[in-house]
Amino acid sequence: MFKKLLLATLTLLGLAQAQQLTILSHESFNLDKKLVAEFEQKNGIKLRFLKAGDAGEMLNKAILSKAAPVADVIYGFDNSQLSLALEADILQPYASPVLPALRPEFVLDRSYRALPVDYGYVALNYDKAYFKDKPLPQSFAELAKPEFAKLLVVTNPATSSPGLAFLLATVKTFGEDGYLDFWASLRDGGVRVEKGWSEAYYTAFSKSGGDRPLVVSYATSPAAELFYSEKKLDEPPTGNLLLPGSSFLQVEFVGILKGTKQPAAARKFVDWLLSRPVQESIPTEMWIYPTRKDAKLPEVFKWAEVPKAPATLEPRSIAQNRERWVSEWTKVVLQGQSPEAVKKGRK
Repeated sequence: MFKKLLLATLTLLGLAQAQQLTILSHESFNLDKKLVAEFEQKNGIKLRFLKAGDAGEMLNKAILSKAAPVADVIYGFDNSQLSLALEADILQPYASPVLPALRPEFVLDRSYRALPVDYGYVALNYDKAYFKDKPLPQSFAELAKPEFAKLLVVTNPATSSPGLAFLLATVKTFGEDGYLDFWASLRDGGVRVEKGWSEAYYTAFSKSGGDRPLVVSYATSPAAELFYSEKKLDEPPTGNLLLPGSSFLQVEFVGILKGTKQPAAARKFVDWLLSRPVQESIPTEMWIYPTRKDAKLPEVFKWAEVPKAPATLEPRSIAQNRERWVSEWTKVVLQGQSPEAVKKGRK
């Protein structure tokens, strides 16, 4: 007993004196606590997780604090924000030895400043109880009709990564000349806009007690509902509404921030995040898919439908137009301007 107490005391003292590595992330970041403890004890590195709102807020915080970084590593910016992170020049390259184990289609940054950790699909979800005796929209365009728009909650693309992904899906599907008309119809029909995913899903969505039975979330959300249900269920209480063109592929990245005073520890963390044990824990910790090729998925992911044809946009197109698209969305949806006036204002 004495030896065990002594060992535990020495371990705690060791961690207390260990170097601390700060990871800046979005609010949804979550890792297996046992794996985190094993990493800390093995490497003598204490991990400090600094959550900074949704992914958009988090990335803005990293960019604004560029001169005096608030963290050593940043996790959670996605492919719609990748160009912004690279252009801001806040990341340092790291060609991790784990890279060959990752699915190559997600290694989007060949300068290796941003390494893919996970991916998923932003998609419309619906409350099955509400729609038990009511029709669902049969096309993406039909979603903008008043009878459906008033049932929908979306997130602000300026502050929310799923919100930005959904906006990009509308740009891809309806085109430069049509996406603002779609959003104006949603606005006129009574669509609700929330700051971030948590507010939309846990406050406004009817499954969580809100008044909106349609929500922009993820294709894995129904599987998560089943996994966490206190009652034994045969199927999830929510479903995916995978209307053609309405879902968007989202890839999340990790990067080492320039200015870190602990680059070696930061590299160890990145390698560990991409290791098979951590990658196989990610699906039920954050409800997304691991990017590692040999990572196995849990059984509950049979309820996580994969869209047949998710919308995608070239990173260069997103980089060149993202700011304008978000600005135009803000003018139409939040400020009530007409799509025609906004289009005329384009340079």
